[in-house]
Amino acid sequence: MTVHLLKKNYHGLCSHHPNLTCLSCRSLGQLDEAQMMSHLKQSFSYQYCLRPQRPQGKQFVNRRSLLDELFEVNHIRTIYHMFIALLILFILSTLVVDFIDEGRLVLDFDLLVYVFGQFPLVVCTWIYMCVSASLVPFMLFQTWAQSQCGSGGHPRLWSLLYGSAFLLYQAVGLGFLPTYVAVSNSLPPASSFIVILEQVRLMMKTHSFVRENVPRVLSAAKEKNDSVPLRPHINQYLYFLFAPTLIYRDHYPRNPLIRWGYVATKLLQVLGCLFYAYYVFVRLCIPQFRSISLQLFDLRSLVLGVFNSILPGALVLFLAFFALLHCWLNAFAEMLRFADRMFYKDWWNSTSFANYYRTWNVVVHDWLYYYVYRDFLLMSGMRFRAAAMFFVFTVSAVVHEYILAICFGFFYPVLFCLFMCFGMMFNFILHDRRRGPIWNVIMWTSLFLGQGVIICLYCQEWYAQRYCPITEPSFLELLKPRSWSCHRQKDGMAESQGM
Repeated sequence: MTVHLLKKNYHGLCSHHPNLTCLSCRSLGQLDEAQMMSHLKQSFSYQYCLRPQRPQGKQFVNRRSLLDELFEVNHIRTIYHMFIALLILFILSTLVVDFIDEGRLVLDFDLLVYVFGQFPLVVCTWIYMCVSASLVPFMLFQTWAQSQCGSGGHPRLWSLLYGSAFLLYQAVGLGFLPTYVAVSNSLPPASSFIVILEQVRLMMKTHSFVRENVPRVLSAAKEKNDSVPLRPHINQYLYFLFAPTLIYRDHYPRNPLIRWGYVATKLLQVLGCLFYAYYVFVRLCIPQFRSISLQLFDLRSLVLGVFNSILPGALVLFLAFFALLHCWLNAFAEMLRFADRMFYKDWWNSTSFANYYRTWNVVVHDWLYYYVYRDFLLMSGMRFRAAAMFFVFTVSAVVHEYILAICFGFFYPVLFCLFMCFGMMFNFILHDRRRGPIWNVIMWTSLFLGQGVIICLYCQEWYAQRYCPITEPSFLELLKPRSWSCHRQKDGMAESQGM
C-alpha cells in the first residue's frame, strides 16, 4: 500500500510539474519501497521533487517600469497632472508674494545656485571616481585570476595580497578621498549628495563585480577547467558600472533600439522635480525654520514643527522617488538599452513595512539581500536569520546617516534612530501577515509622520549650525546636536535681558 501511494504521488507530481528538477521521479516510481527510500536518502531527489530548484541569484528579464504602465491608464495619469497643477500653484504663489513684498517679480534661484555650488570640483571628483573604479578593481581582479589559474604557486598568498589591495582601494581610493574633498571644501548639500551618492554607488558596484566573479575563478581553478569564461571583458565591466543595477552579470537583457524622445522626457522630468523641490523648500520649509533663532524651543514648537513639516516631507518623498528611481534610472536604462526596468514595485500598496522595504528601492534591496543578508546566512550556516536582518538594518542605517552627515555638514542621527528603532519595530509589528486596507493606512500614516520628523529636526539643526557656530568645537561638541545648546543659549540670553 505504501509503495502504491508513493508511486502515485511521484507520477502525479511529475505529470503536473514537468519543469521541476526531478531527475529520477519516473524511475523512482518503478522501485520498491526499500530501494525508493534508499535512493531518496542518497541523492536528495525528494527535496527536488517537492519544489522547483531556486535560481542562484537575481534573474534579469525584459520588463517595463510600473509607472510607465500605469501612466497609460487615464485615471492614474490624472494624478500626475494634479502634481503638475500643484507645481504651477507653487510658482504662482511665489511670484505673487514676491510682487507684493518687493513690488516686482523676483525670478532668481539663489537657493539652487547655492546648493549646487562648486560644481566644477564635483565634476572633477566624479571623473576621478569613475576612471579609478573602471581601472583599479578590474585590473586587480584580472591579475589575481591569472595567478589562480596559472602555473605559479602560492594561490592563497596571492589572494591575500590582491584582496588587501582591493580593500585598500575601497577604503582610500573610493572611501576616504571623495569624503575628504566634500568635507575639506565644505561642498554645499546638493554637490555633496552627488559626490557621496556616486561614491556609495561605485563601492557597491565594485563589490558586486568581485563577489560575483571570484567564486567562478576559484571553482574553475579547483576543477582545472579552462573552458569556462573566467574573466569578464572590460566592455562588460564598463557597461555594468553605468547600468542601472548593482548586481553584476556578464550579460543583461537589451532592447533593440534607443528611444531618444523617451530619454529627453525623463531628463526633463528630473529637472522639473528639481524645481518642484526648490519651490517646496522656498514656500513651506524656509519661512517656517528661518526664524527659529527668534523663538524659544519647547515641546509645543517641536510638535507644531513636526506636523507643519509633514506636507513638505511627503512631497519630497514623492519627488525623490519619481526623480531618482523612475525618471533618472529609466533615462540611463534607455540610453544603455537596459531592458529590465523593475527599479521598484508597488510599494504604495504595502500593508506592512517589511513589504515596503522590499519594494521601495529594488535596486538597493537586491544588493542588500544578496551581498549582506544572504552572505551573512551562508557564513553562519543558514542560521541566525534575525541577526542577519538586524545586520542589514544596521548597514542600511549607517550608510544613510553617513550620507546625510557628510552632505549637511553635521552629525544628527535622526534617520539612524528612525531606522534602528522604529524601522526595526515596524518591520516585526507590521509584517507580511498584516492584510487589509487599514494596514495600508497605518503604513502611510507612519511614513508621513516619519518624513515630518526628518524634515523638522534636520531643518532645525541646519539653522542652529548657522545661528550658533562654535569656532573650535571639541569632539563631543561635534557629536552633540547644536540645536539643543543653541536653544539653551537663547533661553539664557532671554533671561539675562529680562524677557
